[in-house]
Amino acid sequence: MRSKNADKVARKVERKRKGTGKFVGLCILVFVAAAALGVASRMLISPSWAREYSVAWSDELGTRLTDLPYGDGEAQKFDLYLPADSSRRNYGLVVYLHPGGFTSGDKSGDEQTLAWLCSKGYVAAGINYTLFSEEHPEANVRTQSDEIKAAMPCVVQAAEQAGFHVNKMAVAGGSAGGCLALIYAYRDAGTSPVPVTMVFEAVGPSSFYPEDWSNYGFDQPGAEEAAAGLFSTMCGTKITPDMFGTAAYDEAVKPVSALLWVSDQTVPTVMAYGKYDTMQPFAASVRLDAALTEHGVRHEYLVAEHSGHGLQNDDEVMRQYMQKVEEYLVEYLPVE
Repeated sequence: MRSKNADKVARKVERKRKGTGKFVGLCILVFVAAAALGVASRMLISPSWAREYSVAWSDELGTRLTDLPYGDGEAQKFDLYLPADSSRRNYGLVVYLHPGGFTSGDKSGDEQTLAWLCSKGYVAAGINYTLFSEEHPEANVRTQSDEIKAAMPCVVQAAEQAGFHVNKMAVAGGSAGGCLALIYAYRDAGTSPVPVTMVFEAVGPSSFYPEDWSNYGFDQPGAEEAAAGLFSTMCGTKITPDMFGTAAYDEAVKPVSALLWVSDQTVPTVMAYGKYDTMQPFAASVRLDAALTEHGVRHEYLVAEHSGHGLQNDDEVMRQYMQKVEEYLVEYLPVE
């Protein structure tokens, strides 16, 4: 059964038949619900076992530096969490990117996750990025991913200046942050200031094929222009309906499509998705799982069979996800 979101989009498509700015804005703003529904993707989850992965910040854990700049933009700031033990020669860095549908959210919302990572001995960082809004209509997934890329050397340098030598890192996130984490880990790992050894994320969009986006009705006849309009906005590149299914289309969306960067060199990945997600396409995660398998990339693909974007109906799956995250951290980003 299609979601109410998809029915609403389908009715818009029938009435307008073209991707006006107003319609595209309506589509992309649907992602805002991820900030409210994607509680699990931020690891702020309620079962008793979840307390193992969520820590209230205190000065006993270490030092927290907030709103450090990595550019001139108002949103171009990051928070750095430094563990209490400053005696080690090397430290692993974990960057966690916030959710919010590319239009909302803030690094402060992930404080308990970042504090948990810091309590485990990692240097942890939350990075803000310019959100798509009336004030910043130029912002899109590509510009946001480029901001994250630009922030990484600043994060590593700030840790060094504080006396913490970072020699490797992991990147992670939920929803929109999961999308950006995958892009950095797959697209930008080769230019990272330190080696990226793994990525973990929940419910992050990984590709932009209209037939996968049935949650917005883009798999229906007559929806091509609407799909082109939304994807143009998200990618910051002009997409036209005649491009779908061509190499030119893949080239246009590649900068923001983690799927298209998968190779034999892709880093180990832990990911979780809800089978009934109405915010981002579950079918895209199936493609990503297949691509990682084809290239022999070690990964964990956890499917919440009864859940949507918040993964709220599959407690055991979320527990397995966090257990796998910790298992991969121990193996690929050990605290030495």
